[in-house]
Amino acid sequence: MTKRLCAISVDLDPLTAYYDIHGLGDPPRQLRQTILRKALPRFEELFAEAAVPATFFVVGREVVENEEAKEALRRIVAAGHELGNHTYTHPYDLCRLPEQVIDAEVRGAHDVIVDTVGPEHAPVGFRSPGYTINARVLQVLANRGYRYDSSMFPSPPYYLAKIVVMTGMSLRGRRSGAVVGDPRALLCPADPYRPDASEPWRSGQAPLVELPVAVLPWTRLPAIGTLLAVSPERLRRFVLRAMQRRPLFNLELHGIDLADAIADRIPTELAGRQPDLRVPFADKRRRFLQTLEELKRDFEFVTLRAAAAVVQREGKI
Repeated sequence: MTKRLCAISVDLDPLTAYYDIHGLGDPPRQLRQTILRKALPRFEELFAEAAVPATFFVVGREVVENEEAKEALRRIVAAGHELGNHTYTHPYDLCRLPEQVIDAEVRGAHDVIVDTVGPEHAPVGFRSPGYTINARVLQVLANRGYRYDSSMFPSPPYYLAKIVVMTGMSLRGRRSGAVVGDPRALLCPADPYRPDASEPWRSGQAPLVELPVAVLPWTRLPAIGTLLAVSPERLRRFVLRAMQRRPLFNLELHGIDLADAIADRIPTELAGRQPDLRVPFADKRRRFLQTLEELKRDFEFVTLRAAAAVVQREGKI
């Protein structure tokens, strides 16, 4: 291939996950399906206009009794996109759970996806809530024949910022539902690799491959969609130039990236803590479309499944 690879992924985290992160309790009932009902169709339209494939990581419980969401997932796979496993209930403490509970979380989301779109579109990739992965999770994925994991996010600046925010919340008497993962994960390779089965942050010979979420060279600053949506134009362009050095730009987005506090009637209690929600949807969509068009000059767009196949076959990208 003459071009480097770019894989766009969207984590379809429900707004309940953000309420949990900020220690806000349960969101109003009418908000619980906002991401699937409002943001997901916007991503469909965005990727159709840009003519690029994407990988959507699905939280199983959010889809079970939502026929509208099921129909959207069927349209997504019909359009050539991939569905990945993002657990059944999105537990941030997944790595701290017993292996049988981890297996139930993976199996639950897997079965929901298969029941919705058919076994021919069964997920082969996984992303853990909160970017945490350990040997037990990796073993569950290997036992189920998964081909890749994309949970590693080797960004010390992000990790430090997370600790600062969680500490500040604790001092104010508010508990975050987020979990601080193993800091050794920050030392994992930034490019795709085959992990060690017992120490996933190291290279080894596990049967599946790891596709880390994108970070900038040297600084390991995050290179995720939220940053591109709210950053000044100069910083956005700097990130895109820097990522040209990576063989795979694993660009992670979240459903909330195309949500809008005003249009989607999201209360100030959450919007006040999520700067991206205060940027109008139309502005974020325009920036994402511009970013995708610019990336086309230097990258070939693939699903994460296709990127993993290259690593499985060649050993690297």
